[in-house]
Amino acid sequence: MTTTTAVNPVLRVAPADPTEAAAYFRASLVFHADVSDVAAALAADGDPGFVVLDSRSTASWDQGHIPGAVHLPTALIPEQAEQLLDRSVPVVTYCWGPGCNGATRSALALAELGFRVKEMLGGFEYWAREGFAYETWEGTGRRVADPLTAPVDAEDCGC
Repeated sequence: MTTTTAVNPVLRVAPADPTEAAAYFRASLVFHADVSDVAAALAADGDPGFVVLDSRSTASWDQGHIPGAVHLPTALIPEQAEQLLDRSVPVVTYCWGPGCNGATRSALALAELGFRVKEMLGGFEYWAREGFAYETWEGTGRRVADPLTAPVDAEDCGC
């Protein structure tokens, strides 16, 4: 009699070979940055080596945006990117949050124009949820960090 062990949903598809997994995750980091890393780079002394681009609408920008970000809605990238951005400086795009692919679309548009680009995972939602300062048409704001997205009483998550 042969017994069959049920495979759980996590292991129904086996994990990748470690070499393949390393290549995949390295590639992911080539294309993505997270909110905490972007904030740390912007807060450090000196030039972070990249520019942050908010690809949302003007109404969204007015509700809140990352200080120092360039505002360039995705639809305007083909006609305005050359005037607002330096091709030699990498661009980090963001939009509302994980449920929005605007940052992905803007990153694609910039890459097609020859810019080096990364997408900021989490977007403006996680920027605000992690307690980083933001600007609105009324001035500067900051929320208390959400303990589900950022460590309590620590500078970084240790990731």
